Amino acid sequence: MTKKLLLIVNPCSGRAKMRTELLRVVEILSDGGYTVTVYPTKARGDATDFVCTLQEDEYDRIVVCGGDGTLNEVITGLMKSGLHITLGYIPSGTLNEWSSGLGIARSIPKAAEDITAGKKIQLDIGRFGEKYFSYTASFGAFTDASYSAPQDIKNVLGQAAYFFEGIKSLGNIKPVHLRFKTKEREIEDDFLFGAVSNSMSVGGIVKFDESIVKLNDGQFEVLLIKNPDNILKLQPIIDGILKRDFAKEGIEFFTADSVTVTGGDGLSWTLDGEYAKGEEEIVISNLHNAIELIVPQ
Repeated sequence: MTKKLLLIVNPCSGRAKMRTELLRVVEILSDGGYTVTVYPTKARGDATDFVCTLQEDEYDRIVVCGGDGTLNEVITGLMKSGLHITLGYIPSGTLNEWSSGLGIARSIPKAAEDITAGKKIQLDIGRFGEKYFSYTASFGAFTDASYSAPQDIKNVLGQAAYFFEGIKSLGNIKPVHLRFKTKEREIEDDFLFGAVSNSMSVGGIVKFDESIVKLNDGQFEVLLIKNPDNILKLQPIIDGILKRDFAKEGIEFFTADSVTVTGGDGLSWTLDGEYAKGEEEIVISNLHNAIELIVPQ
């Protein structure tokens, strides 16, 4: 019996390369035994709205072809609607942080082939108040680079666009006073950067060691950088981030299944590379094994 597959495509992601690859992707998925319906997104938030109109048994698979933002929209639609439909991901964005940690191919045809022959795994999803994220909720240094870099610049420069935007932001960093509370600890201080993540990297700049990150363990990795009281203390912090040595003075690193952040009214956050406005108190919680995703064997 032929299986039904919905292919949600963002035609503007990355270097708009899906415009030339779409027919090949449809052929690969069709040869893999699927009847393919293609839905091109029309505007920001469109994928979320469309997924919320679906029925539980309407499709056997939903495959997202776009960047991390498009994937976030589809996952948000699934979470809001309560649907349980297996996902596939063909990354065609600029950074594609989440997929790289899962071994998903950067080649569009190869990623499509892996969806027809891959295995299913369960993955955690983050909830940020009433919003959702697949791999990171972050604020401060470098985090606004993903949504402030213009799309046409991202298309030309690729990952370098994020780096350049991050460097530009360094001179404008203002520490923010926040309190982070979990079941085990409470930290209150002035921070330059913070990330509550379920990923191997954040913003293409902060990298985590593979031995400490599990994407389906029900836990977030929380990384906080305090505002140093002396400018000379900033360089050791930067060195610690680059060398993945999070024991340096000024760096807080821990795991938690839920974090309550207080004091961030109006603070700019980024959820999977998309802007989100903070509140005076926000609860960030891990939804353990919330989605099913196809990854390479």
